Amino acid sequence: MAGRNSSGDLLYEWIENDRFAWLVTDEILEEYKEVAKRLNVRPNVAGRLINLLRQEADEVAVAGMIEISPDPGDNCFCECAQEGSADFLVTLNPRDFPQTKLSARVTSPTELLKKLRPRLR
Repeated sequence: MAGRNSSGDLLYEWIENDRFAWLVTDEILEEYKEVAKRLNVRPNVAGRLINLLRQEADEVAVAGMIEISPDPGDNCFCECAQEGSADFLVTLNPRDFPQTKLSARVTSPTELLKKLRPRLR
């Protein structure tokens, strides 16, 4: 069963089909926790997601702080993408991820799903 939105659908594709790596750092996991709180996600649901990511996502060791994003809180995602040699940086807020400064292609969950699904079927 797919999620209720493109972000949920992307998470579902990752869990069910394991066709791409989800890259994280400890700082990213902390950011996910904060976002879940701001969005009033039930604590048990947020906790399950964070635990799943800790167990199944690929942890990236980051060397230093990259300052790319106009939102300093998003630099951890830029750094993870760069250090992890990510093909894509998936976001609902592309303005905070200047494509010209990143090697990963900045894309939305919907755009990435369009690329993945033909290969998944």
